[in-house]
Amino acid sequence: MRIRVVFVVQNKGATVPFHHQYLLAQYIRKIVETNPEYNENCPFYNFSGIKGQTKVSRNGLHFYSSKVTLVLASRNKTWIDFIIQQIFQHKEVKIGNLLLTPEFVEQEVHNHFEDSTKYICISPLVLCKPQEDATYQAKKFIAPDLDIFSDLLYEATIERMAQTNEYSDEELATFSKFQLVPDEFYLKKIKEDQKKFARIYTLSTENKQEVRGYTLPFTLYAPKKVQEFVFNCGLGTFSEEGYGMIDIVRPAGSTQRVETYFTP
Repeated sequence: MRIRVVFVVQNKGATVPFHHQYLLAQYIRKIVETNPEYNENCPFYNFSGIKGQTKVSRNGLHFYSSKVTLVLASRNKTWIDFIIQQIFQHKEVKIGNLLLTPEFVEQEVHNHFEDSTKYICISPLVLCKPQEDATYQAKKFIAPDLDIFSDLLYEATIERMAQTNEYSDEELATFSKFQLVPDEFYLKKIKEDQKKFARIYTLSTENKQEVRGYTLPFTLYAPKKVQEFVFNCGLGTFSEEGYGMIDIVRPAGSTQRVETYFTP
């Protein structure tokens, strides 16, 4: 399931680093560590950056909206409920220089997945882990239209699905259809405008590992169960560090259905 935690901004104009996933990862990890059960056997989860009205400066992102949102996802409802409970035990949350007060929680409603789905990235995709990457370095740029781009994402996805112990080897073998096709118009436009969609990011680990993250729209061809898994648990690696969160591209004029999930 996917939820949106809505916070009230207490100090408009305050900043967080442009890439602040590591701060959110630390925040969520501290919550998880308060419960031995989740600390030892934590389910796969994923989260976005802080979403709100911003302006960019040398100091980072300045937030000027009165409210901001954090999208959080997991296939484990009990884990989601625990995180919500812990968040609302505190009247104030500090992320960077931003002071936030949790207000309420919404649930995104999405019960139908297709074998072909268009997505956008709301946090960067990371293809592989540095210590497990024998052929390609984790910082090396790999063009999204190359087969190896999809292959690395497929390997990461199947490995994570296997680790849940919810799929048999026979079922995992049926998930071999997996292809990511980037939006050609977007890539062309990015190149013409001399902008970047792939950057180097530093993980929130003690040894300061660096990885390359990709942010782009794409179509994913994969079985429905795989689509559901990556939607709720993230695509690629380091989902628990805030990488690989994706969202479905909806037809013009349509909006994501949400329902109130928790109000203190």
